[in-house]
Amino acid sequence: MSTRINLFGALREADPRGYVELELPTGSTVAGLSAALVAHLAVHAPAVSASLVRHCVFATDTEILHDHREVPAGVTLAVLPPVSGG
Repeated sequence: MSTRINLFGALREADPRGYVELELPTGSTVAGLSAALVAHLAVHAPAVSASLVRHCVFATDTEILHDHREVPAGVTLAVLPPVSGG
């Protein structure tokens, strides 16, 4: 299944389009999606830290997706990096 992931914050530098599309097996979990994104970025955007991705969360338009959840089909996701304010 093809999954589109919108990129934000420092992850936006990974692709000038502001998103990546990954092929995942049907039934993949969010933890599997995170691992697939780390592998994709290692090849296509090695300057982006794998550690940064591991501290991010994935979300739909309406909810945060926890690692054990199945990746929803046909939905654009967002990967949200940790933030700090001040």
